[in-house]
Amino acid sequence: MPAETIRPKKTKPTVPMVATFVLVALGAAAFMLGRTRLGDAGGGEQVALFAAREGPLRITVTESGTIKPKDQVIITSQVEGRTTILYLIPEGTRVKKGQLLVELDASKLEDAKVDQEIRVQNAEAAAIRSRENLEVVRSQGESDVDKTELALRFANDDLRKYKEGEYPNQVKELEARITLAEEDVHRTEEKLKWSKVLFEEKYLAETELQADELAAKKARLDLDLARNNLALFKEYTCKRTLAQLESDVKQGKMALERVKRRAAADLVQAKADLAAKESEYRRQQSKLQKIVEQIAKARIVAPTDGLVVYATSAKASWRGNKEPLDEGQEVRERQELIYLPTASTFVAEVKVHESSLDKIRTGLPVRVTLDALPGKEFSATVSRIAPLPDAQSMFMNPDLKIYRTQITINGGGDMLRTGMTCQAEIVVAEYPKTLYVPVQSVVRVNGRPTVYVWKNGAAVPRTVKIGLDNNRMVRVLDGLAAGEKVLLTPPLRRSVAVESARTPPKEAAEAGAEHPVGGAAEKRRAERESPGKGASVPSRTEAGRVPPGKAAPGATPDAVGRRPAAFGGGRRGGRKNMTPEQIRQMRERFRKMTPAQREAMRKRWMQARGRRHDAGDNGG
Repeated sequence: MPAETIRPKKTKPTVPMVATFVLVALGAAAFMLGRTRLGDAGGGEQVALFAAREGPLRITVTESGTIKPKDQVIITSQVEGRTTILYLIPEGTRVKKGQLLVELDASKLEDAKVDQEIRVQNAEAAAIRSRENLEVVRSQGESDVDKTELALRFANDDLRKYKEGEYPNQVKELEARITLAEEDVHRTEEKLKWSKVLFEEKYLAETELQADELAAKKARLDLDLARNNLALFKEYTCKRTLAQLESDVKQGKMALERVKRRAAADLVQAKADLAAKESEYRRQQSKLQKIVEQIAKARIVAPTDGLVVYATSAKASWRGNKEPLDEGQEVRERQELIYLPTASTFVAEVKVHESSLDKIRTGLPVRVTLDALPGKEFSATVSRIAPLPDAQSMFMNPDLKIYRTQITINGGGDMLRTGMTCQAEIVVAEYPKTLYVPVQSVVRVNGRPTVYVWKNGAAVPRTVKIGLDNNRMVRVLDGLAAGEKVLLTPPLRRSVAVESARTPPKEAAEAGAEHPVGGAAEKRRAERESPGKGASVPSRTEAGRVPPGKAAPGATPDAVGRRPAAFGGGRRGGRKNMTPEQIRQMRERFRKMTPAQREAMRKRWMQARGRRHDAGDNGG
């Protein structure tokens, strides 16, 4: 008859109870291994058997997690740099919108505000001075341009006046002088002629004749002088005066251009100076406004109604040394301070091992229980599975890959609280009637799932087709009938020894020969990817594993606390698969932990181990 497993009543696990339970389970397993006789293989060898059962089977994945609100407002520090908390509202207080939550130290900001106000006033005065200077420069430029334009106009008038008036007048005046001189010469010569006649006739004295000769000579000299003056005027004086006047016009034009350019440059410079001063004024005003806003942000009020939850309480660190939020503590900019749940719905955040990812998917039903609410069970649904593994868990153990999974809980808003510890049982599948055997009864032979059926006092290998497992029992789809007895401890070492004696190691690996627990990962992967003909080979998640410290009645010590070779072999995240360097790093991290951190980690490990024990009892 099949071996029966005693299922103790499920109770809330505690550290002493879990430790006692593990010791009792191990002792009972050792006792049954040594005393129970379910079959005799001859030669005094005893074997443990299990009769294949047909009945209801539930495939579940059970993980522990934390209760969190589905929707919440995150209150962060918006003050730049690091500031000190002066006032902090007690955790768990129900607040109204606008109620003071946190007050940060703003004394340095107040001092900076006074200094900045002085800078703003100086910048404003400089801007006003530049604005008035711009008007002065604009006015001075216009005045200079008008003055230069007037000088240029006068130069043009002088040139035109000389050409059209002065020059012709002076020429006529000189020509008139020549004409008068010529008449004077003619008159004096006529007089001299008659004077000579009168002198010869003795009617005129010699002195009078000499006077007439002198007058005639002077008249001729005046004529020559007048003619020379006209020639000098035309050849030199006129040309010089004309050139000077034309130069004055040209210089006036260039002076006007210079004045206009200088006025424009001074105006541009004044405008640039004004723009710079106004920009500086606005910048100083912006700094003052920013300081005022920072002072206002030092008083953090509730944006909505809600229950106060400290961020340090909701986000517990795996290091165990995160200082709780309190008055007098320094906080940095953008640091999360308080969570305010905005809805009555909650979610459970659990961490699912990579070996179970193929089983779960969004939309699966979940049963959620809490340590704080014994006897209460909440229905839920898987709503999100993280695409990448959790970084903190990878830091602790690089071989441990777990994925954060969010589970939406239906109802329970009046009883659930943020931060509660929960256990989530994800229901992968439920079979009202199916055939199943213990997972340790199935091994792989030549890449095919195989059980050893006990017939006529001998174990006969038989290939079977298997489905999902719940880490304790695996579903058998084909190849086995209800009531047939299978070995709980398949002859792993013996089969490997015989296979190795016949086949070299390399050829045995290529042929997919059965290998012991803890074999190479590449071999297990090759077996999963190359199943035998007609056999349904489960993945690591489909096949499951035996919870640590448990085994079915009659199992050998080798089957306790490890996964059978049919399901990949080895421990999940165990030290067997770690390199010496990884083991050294892990030991170094543990060495640096404080005693309190080590004790907290030990308690979490014991609780998780106890929950895996309880999860294994729910599959039958």
